[in-house]
Amino acid sequence: MTPRSDKLTYKPDGNTPQIERHCLTVRFIHWTVTLSTFLLIFTGFGQMPVYRRYMVDQLPGMAWTSDFAVTLNLHYIAAAVLIFASVYHLVYHGLRRDFSILPRRGDLKQSYLIMKAIVTGGKEPPSHKYLAEQRLAYVFIAISIGVTIITGIFKVLKNMPSVSFSDGFLDGVTMLHNIGTFMVIFGIIAHLGAFIIKENRKLLPGMFTGRVCLDYAEHRHPLWCDELFSGKKGGDEEKLAG
Repeated sequence: MTPRSDKLTYKPDGNTPQIERHCLTVRFIHWTVTLSTFLLIFTGFGQMPVYRRYMVDQLPGMAWTSDFAVTLNLHYIAAAVLIFASVYHLVYHGLRRDFSILPRRGDLKQSYLIMKAIVTGGKEPPSHKYLAEQRLAYVFIAISIGVTIITGIFKVLKNMPSVSFSDGFLDGVTMLHNIGTFMVIFGIIAHLGAFIIKENRKLLPGMFTGRVCLDYAEHRHPLWCDELFSGKKGGDEEKLAG
């Protein structure tokens, strides 16, 4: 299908057409979640206290890392930002009925076929806006963050004078909070590790500029391109970025 010119922009060289993959709102949510999550992880370890033990607080400008009050307040601030971004994400995509990131039937098989094609040099099956493994990874990260947020709320509530929980309940909450945290860390490592694969690297600029090369999109995401340029939606799943 011939791309409509109103869907395209060009790189500074004037010769490389691009299409919008992520609008400004999506990028704002992505980076807000990313930065707040990194701050949560960093300050969370600071409360153990890891940084004093390993003399991180002796590095220039890092004395605050062993101050429990500072790391705790930063942890709370980052948590509030993460909750805001998560709710914003759900409301924004829910109102737009944009569910393209949610898993579909057959995603496990599709992921296997994609990885097989990458390893063997074969042809990948056609994909929608998101690859099958991206949709599966989204659920993993969403569950991990959800567990961390919910258990984190209980950990805050326990500090209030009017709230009382049993020791067994708090032990369970702490254990789940730690499990959720390490699931998030694992998900981040896997997410960044995906860019080791050459085929995935062309997606990286999209999280900064919002755009990817048209050639890449037509080669790897032809189903998305067909929907984008025809104006059709894949059921209730695809919405044009705007």
